[in-house]
Amino acid sequence: MALTTAFTELFGVRHPIALAPMGGSAGGALAAAVSRGGGFGMLGSGNGDPEWLARELPLLADSGGKPWGVGFQTWAIDVNAVHRVLEYKPRAVMLSFGDPSPFAERIRAAGAALIIQVTDLDEARQAVDLGADVIVAQGTESGGHGARNGRSTLPFVPVVVDLAAPVPVLAAGGIADGRGVAAALALGAVGALIGTRFQATHEALTDPTALNAILAGRGQDTERNRVLDIARGSSWPSRYTARTLGHPFLDQWRGREAELAADHRAQHDYRDAVTRGDIPPLPVWAGEGVDLINDLPSAADLVGALAEQAEKALARAGRQ
Repeated sequence: MALTTAFTELFGVRHPIALAPMGGSAGGALAAAVSRGGGFGMLGSGNGDPEWLARELPLLADSGGKPWGVGFQTWAIDVNAVHRVLEYKPRAVMLSFGDPSPFAERIRAAGAALIIQVTDLDEARQAVDLGADVIVAQGTESGGHGARNGRSTLPFVPVVVDLAAPVPVLAAGGIADGRGVAAALALGAVGALIGTRFQATHEALTDPTALNAILAGRGQDTERNRVLDIARGSSWPSRYTARTLGHPFLDQWRGREAELAADHRAQHDYRDAVTRGDIPPLPVWAGEGVDLINDLPSAADLVGALAEQAEKALARAGRQ
């Protein structure tokens, strides 16, 4: 059976699967491959770095004419970054983590769909008020950044679905196989936004050390923290923590965020350790579904496999 939803109809894609625009690792080759595979690929432009965008945006020409989008960390961008991306005519722009209101009208005026990711109900209400075309409800199982005091995907998604109706909602957080996609649909979502699973693909810009850690990782080894943001001098707002795999610096400073923030020597030691190669250059962002990741497929093949598994899961549920 075909998994036709409001999301597949809105964007003209085969499968209700979207690539999470993971800053740095979701480059042009990965986004293009997801779109070629029948999903919706999104470039993870993060803070809108001009050089990174200039390198990665042209790679989306390999999407085969399929629709694609771009995602931003809203707190870290300005209107120039949005304008620069809109010149490439993305089908959608996704805004996450911060106030989307300064950019919403500009995105819609350019003819792109507005996707807003939310981590709590206040953000969800704002997204509805701003006229989001699609809302992403992100649960705390997600890898990378999310709400410090958020809610798990299972209870959060249906609440957002009810609040936002008739605006379509994608589920995000801890979804790493087709059964998770099927569960998202059962919760009332129109599809799934998937991150960590796509980091372990041929096309992802994932550091080899991080890739090996993901393939060997377990959900129980992940945790939300701000320690690694503070240590590396990142300006992420304190309301958003990051789910990562284990890290020596995290073991040393867990629960001591304020102390670390005031200890400039410790932050200097962190940078020195990165330079020496004693610790990875970036934390290993990974969601709780990391246990389900044990291979390295092409992203296009992965989209099809996820959709097929979701169809089978829903068929089994229908027979019970």
